[in-house]
Amino acid sequence: QVQLVESGGGMVQAGGSLRLSCAASGRAFGGYAMGWFRQAPGKEREFVAAISRSGGSTYYADSVKGRFTISRDNAKSTVYLQMNSLKAEDTAVYYCAADTQAGFLSVVITLNAYDYWGQGTQVTVSS
Repeated sequence: QVQLVESGGGMVQAGGSLRLSCAASGRAFGGYAMGWFRQAPGKEREFVAAISRSGGSTYYADSVKGRFTISRDNAKSTVYLQMNSLKAEDTAVYYCAADTQAGFLSVVITLNAYDYWGQGTQVTVSS
């Protein structure tokens, strides 16, 4: 069983920055591919960013490329999402997720591939 706890959400003005953190339980964090997803009111949950087990590979949704950065610290069992130049359309509940079956080099962008999810953290960007 893997528990994921997000933090760092809040309210920020357009153009501002936030850093989300997701702390994982257990000692096998380095064996998980990790991802961030978001869900705005009335919309489906969508992919934001993903990172491989070692952190050597990353992938971003086109809507956040160049503004968001995903990273991980396996020693701290934590994955981060640095969000810069925030826009009103980034407003959503952000979720981190773990894929415990991913290969070492895999970057996982498919929602259904993830088997553990956090509870989410709200990000609100005012224009």
